[in-house]
Amino acid sequence: MLHAASPAPGFCLSCPRNLHRPRDSREPSVRARSPVCCSVPETKNGATKVEYTPWLVVGLGNPGSKYHGTRHNVGFEVIDSISRAEGIRMNTIQSKALIGMGSIGDVPILLAKPQTYMNFSGESVGPLAAYYQVPLRHILLVYDEMSLPNGVLRLQPKGGHGYHNGLKNVMGHLDGSREFPRLSLGIGNPPGNMDVKAFLLQKFSSVERKQIDTSLEQGVEAVRTLVLNGFNNHVYRFNLGQKYKYHKV
Repeated sequence: MLHAASPAPGFCLSCPRNLHRPRDSREPSVRARSPVCCSVPETKNGATKVEYTPWLVVGLGNPGSKYHGTRHNVGFEVIDSISRAEGIRMNTIQSKALIGMGSIGDVPILLAKPQTYMNFSGESVGPLAAYYQVPLRHILLVYDEMSLPNGVLRLQPKGGHGYHNGLKNVMGHLDGSREFPRLSLGIGNPPGNMDVKAFLLQKFSSVERKQIDTSLEQGVEAVRTLVLNGFNNHVYRFNLGQKYKYHKV
């Protein structure tokens, strides 16, 4: 079950327990609540920092079989990979998103795939973050990035939208804030004078597909590391390794 954030380590907050309600957009009038705690390791002085904060991990993409496997939908693919790896069932619709609830280690996690189409993703992210009281620092957005080579991943604690319309819309629904983490997955640039939209809605070549499949596995590990440890030296080393993953010595 998912649990709301608390700034005090000795204090448990509770959160809605009735995620698996009928598949409509209405919010329940009465919410069942149940307190649970989770621990997030912290390396400073070997101490353990206790938090009661869920993570909202959102993959950006377009719904429907027409867009399955396209470059613009790699955010959805990362969510599907996490779902399989952690045994989290994506079987509920809430706030115009397909969601699944579970945990990574002891940390509650909510996976989401907005069904609004890419450019309106914020219509899902904003309401979900508000409903489950997820702070900005625990909203992880996963999306495609043309400025990175195909298959290269990058984790950042914050940033701008970089002309990514889905990311820009999410920021608009988070009061214009850019202070939330993001995991971007490189898809490369359009070749020659190819139209950007056509490139984004194109499927990968066989070579590119193998690179993406490898990056999906690495993306799952990156999310695990972030959720359990936060932004630390592990993330720095991850980004460095990704930056030079195709460089031959």
